[in-house]
Amino acid sequence: MLSIFIFELVALAAAADVSVVPNTVSLGSRKVPRAQIPGWRRRNLRAVNVPLDDFFLQTDLQWFGNISVGTPPQTIPVVFDTGSPFLEFVSTQCGAPCASQIAFNISASSTFVDGGEEQTLDFATGGGVDPVVDNNYVLTIRSAKDTVSVGGLDAGVIDLFTVVNQTAAFDIDPYSGIQGMSSDAQGFFAALINKGLPALFSMYITPKAIGNAELTIGGIDYSKFHGDLIYSSLPSGSEGAWQLPSPQVSINGKTTKELNTSRTIIFDSGTSNILFSTNTTEAIYAMISSDIKPFAAEPGAYGMPCSKISGLPAKIDITFTSQRGRPFNLTIPSGELNVGPFKSDPSTCQTLINAFDGLDLVGGSLFKHYYSVWDIGNQRMGFAPNGES
Repeated sequence: MLSIFIFELVALAAAADVSVVPNTVSLGSRKVPRAQIPGWRRRNLRAVNVPLDDFFLQTDLQWFGNISVGTPPQTIPVVFDTGSPFLEFVSTQCGAPCASQIAFNISASSTFVDGGEEQTLDFATGGGVDPVVDNNYVLTIRSAKDTVSVGGLDAGVIDLFTVVNQTAAFDIDPYSGIQGMSSDAQGFFAALINKGLPALFSMYITPKAIGNAELTIGGIDYSKFHGDLIYSSLPSGSEGAWQLPSPQVSINGKTTKELNTSRTIIFDSGTSNILFSTNTTEAIYAMISSDIKPFAAEPGAYGMPCSKISGLPAKIDITFTSQRGRPFNLTIPSGELNVGPFKSDPSTCQTLINAFDGLDLVGGSLFKHYYSVWDIGNQRMGFAPNGES
């Protein structure tokens, strides 16, 4: 899920132009003030692994895990979302609109403090792959404080938000909210870093057939990937976003003038598919198949006859530059092109990329093929092929 604060970052995107032929890494809502984190080099806490469950809904592109909130602790399932800065989850303040999710019982926590301030959040992407239509992903949240722990690591009392109302589009979600994991540590992660946890986390996001996905908080699980991690630095002015400059996108080993253009790509673990500008999206699809067309019922979505999509070559390489100045590719294989039939037209299958002008973003379709390191302390990202790839 992509919080509205990302939109403030679009105007800051500035990518470097790299003309060297890249090596491929092979496959086997708001602006929030930066937290004050004085203790990044202390090492008083050890890294922990948090198991992640799969939410597929014909997408194979969404993962979530548990946190504990309150006294005594209540288990709340959340998406660990690199596209958001804060913690929000459904509470008993919501009632009927949130009846499908596990709700945090505010009355049962002796440490819960109601902040009393409410605001509305609009999301640019939802939990699935369909575009947001007519603001159908909207939450009303209320400020609060309570104790939070993740993977047995106790962050103490932190600021958070409870969901007090939501639109019906959230009904299908098996998780109750979002734990923001932005590049300027906020909330529970900032508190843990202050207690000595290393200022990074890692994600082992796996396809359904492999399973055992996990989030490593405060470290790297070297057993989950092969080869060396390739690191790339966040550009200055990222303002909490996990984003990297990219000089080129290529399809099946070829590119065009439109695709051989500098852009800044946002990495959002809460988004299932890919978002590119309309021109970029259509340039990509033009290189894959003339049968891919806009799907009128869902603006921004594209599709093609399901009978024609199987086996269609559609390998997407996105080029980045390492900290050593060397270009490298992150690859989304052809098998990700088909994200399933549209509900309103089962004979038409939705294709992976949605058009969204002003935003270039990758989500689960890329992450599930790579082990990823999100290094807050050094403001960089690292990638290596998943050990199962």
